[in-house]
Amino acid sequence: MSKRLLIMRHGEAGPGSVDAERTLTARGHAEAARMADWLQYQELDEARILASPYVRARQTAEHVAASLEREVETLAIATPDDPPEAVSDWLLEQTDRGPLVLVSHMPLVGALTGLLVEGRSDRGLGFPTAAVAELEAEVWAAGCARLLRFMAPNDVTWPDERP
Repeated sequence: MSKRLLIMRHGEAGPGSVDAERTLTARGHAEAARMADWLQYQELDEARILASPYVRARQTAEHVAASLEREVETLAIATPDDPPEAVSDWLLEQTDRGPLVLVSHMPLVGALTGLLVEGRSDRGLGFPTAAVAELEAEVWAAGCARLLRFMAPNDVTWPDERP
């Protein structure tokens, strides 16, 4: 039985001298809210929501948590400079079958996606802010995942929106 992992980059953040304390801009909150609304329709009822301890990732994850009526868990090894192999090893230890939503940063989100799908962390995707990569795998090992889709806030359209 395959597992699902949704890897999400935080919304747009403002500048700051302490990287871990940077916060979302108004646009970043809007991006995160748009993607959180979209995630409501992605069969994530049993999802665990994990976030980097950095403020902007936690703020983004809170939007997702509110939409999915879940709590946010902090994953200390999901900061921008953490190696994707550490997250992959952590994923291997998870026994729950429900989907996981991981909210983190570039370059980690891109490198992790590349590692899981292509087997190489240097082949990762470039993630716009608040973008989501949905992966599926039997096991979260290098090169064993399949990219199901990649969505950015601008890709989400609702029936009441005009082009």
